[in-house]
Amino acid sequence: MQTQNPAVTTEMLQAFAEAWNRHDVDALMSFMTDDCVFESSVGPDVCGARFKGSEAVRAGFAEVWAVYPDAHWGGSRHFVLEDRGVSEWTFTGTRQDGSRIEVHGCDLFTFRGAKIFLKNSYRKNRPPIAAQRIEPLHRGGD
Repeated sequence: MQTQNPAVTTEMLQAFAEAWNRHDVDALMSFMTDDCVFESSVGPDVCGARFKGSEAVRAGFAEVWAVYPDAHWGGSRHFVLEDRGVSEWTFTGTRQDGSRIEVHGCDLFTFRGAKIFLKNSYRKNRPPIAAQRIEPLHRGGD
């Protein structure tokens, strides 16, 4: 039984994670097959939202940063077995309204050769942390 995919390594998945944190869609797409699929962790379908093909996947990736301009995936851990792989991470991000999210999640990958064919994302369902309102200082006698 083959247990490794010599074309895909945990170092490759770490480089992919680093491209997410740089918000570098061109670098991300260089890891994907032309007929790639991205199943996001949120959306109207049982799979979240499904983006098929490089143009749609590119738009789906960019949509994440539009919702969370400071999106970050920290504490990454990866493994690869044959044509499958997993990345675990903690996602943090702030929406335009100031509410924040911090949740654990993972990506399940299916590889074709040395590229990612399917990126299937999951994350914990935790309510956003409300934006903190900062009250102006009030000085006596003003």
